[in-house]
Amino acid sequence: MKSLQDQLLKAGIVDDKKAKKIKQEKRKAAKSRPKGQPQTDAGREQARRAMAEKAERDRALNRQLQAQAQHRAIRAQIVQLISMNRLPRDGGDIPYQFSDGTKIKKLYVTAGLQDDLSRGRVAIAKLDGRYELLPAAAAEKIRQRDAQAIVLLNTRQAGAEGDTADEDDPYAQYVIPDDLMW
Repeated sequence: MKSLQDQLLKAGIVDDKKAKKIKQEKRKAAKSRPKGQPQTDAGREQARRAMAEKAERDRALNRQLQAQAQHRAIRAQIVQLISMNRLPRDGGDIPYQFSDGTKIKKLYVTAGLQDDLSRGRVAIAKLDGRYELLPAAAAEKIRQRDAQAIVLLNTRQAGAEGDTADEDDPYAQYVIPDDLMW
């Protein structure tokens, strides 16, 4: 089979002058580059860059998918911890008020639960728009996974219940009643 150049010449698409000029330019390009250096093709370079960009996009998408899967797994763990550890609040007639963000919410609890909530033995968690009561240990496990799921967990502070009070506290002489509601 004849070369493409011969076929174009025979068909009359290219004349002899133009064919010689193209051959000369090819020879000049081959001589101008140093020996041992491979010929760089613009198409190959572009294809290599495109493959590198695609690989980077694939890695970014993979990282995003892994983050979403991890978020779903943590959410499932939180739901499981809340459903396994929630405390019943049946028959509560004492309103317990707490803040959820910028809103004040109210739960009706028993006297024992109210005391446990104020002392930090019981916490309040938010799950799908509902508030659940949990033991403090379960609330800490949930807080490690997602701090926003725990709405209220009181902590014991220095100066409370028999500890030494702060010397500079101007209100140290005033006693706060246990049944104070705000």
